[in-house]
Amino acid sequence: MISYPQHDWHELQAQVGMTVQCDPDDPLDVVKCYSREEGRGINRSIQLRSGLELLILDAPLLYESSTRVTEEVHDGVEFHFHIQGHHDDGLTKVGEREFCIRGSGVHSNHRYYAAEQRALEVSLWLDKTVLRSMFANGAGELPQKLANWLRSENELRYARVSKVTPELERLLWEIMRCPFQGLPKRLFLEGKALEVLGIVVQMEQAMLERSSEPSLSLGTRERVYYARELVLQHLHEPLSLEELARRSQLNESTLKRGFKQEFGMTVFDYLLDYRMEQAREMLERGAMQVSEVMMAVGLKNRSYFAAAFRRKFGQNPKQYQQRFWQG
Repeated sequence: MISYPQHDWHELQAQVGMTVQCDPDDPLDVVKCYSREEGRGINRSIQLRSGLELLILDAPLLYESSTRVTEEVHDGVEFHFHIQGHHDDGLTKVGEREFCIRGSGVHSNHRYYAAEQRALEVSLWLDKTVLRSMFANGAGELPQKLANWLRSENELRYARVSKVTPELERLLWEIMRCPFQGLPKRLFLEGKALEVLGIVVQMEQAMLERSSEPSLSLGTRERVYYARELVLQHLHEPLSLEELARRSQLNESTLKRGFKQEFGMTVFDYLLDYRMEQAREMLERGAMQVSEVMMAVGLKNRSYFAAAFRRKFGQNPKQYQQRFWQG
């Protein structure tokens, strides 16, 4: 659960339909407690500065499936991250551990599909004036790679969905578990928000650069995907890059380039990320001890396992498991 300094979860849940000031030293940090008709949960809004707002949604139950058709004009850019839960708003379909960028412009035909689920989301909203102040050149122009985020009120808003990387997920958990109040809290959260934004901009640039690279041939792409299957089949005894390339009938350079192009990370990072995701699922089920989970995902060094898990999820494995299974 997210830690709220002045109110615990049950106290907030009891105040359905109310807006509560979360930080007594910050009137711009408020929590909306949903009524039963809207679905139980809370939505925390923190205005870090004019034109820069942070939103945190923690809802054990989202809306029943519903549809509404509207047309809205948006005057800023939103970065919307899912740790848990999913949505389909007619413009983007975002699943667990995915995020979307939604720029300015018109967004029509909203359709929300949210079956009963737990939602844990972080959003960062920037007014276009703030965005320009961060990235524009002396003439007030955005770099070409970011200019597509800002469209006129007559154009469909920019939208793209990507995976939440381990580095992004770590920062999101740090935001949700901010230990400070008042001015230190605002400085901490704005710093983390800017770190998140920096990573997203870097990802956008890398995506555009990859799109300008020659695409893989069908045969090479199939062999890269076969290499991924080999990686997952040898979870406990990983193949060397040389052996993986030999079995995939690729040279090492093509394998490394193709893997990064298709999956956005190196072979080693992909294997470690997969192990951590498997470990997370096992810990949430609660049927195994931490040491058993570690062995099940092919790792033997508990310190290494704990450090890798903490980098990705912001908590040690035992602490993470206790969120789901107390005692």
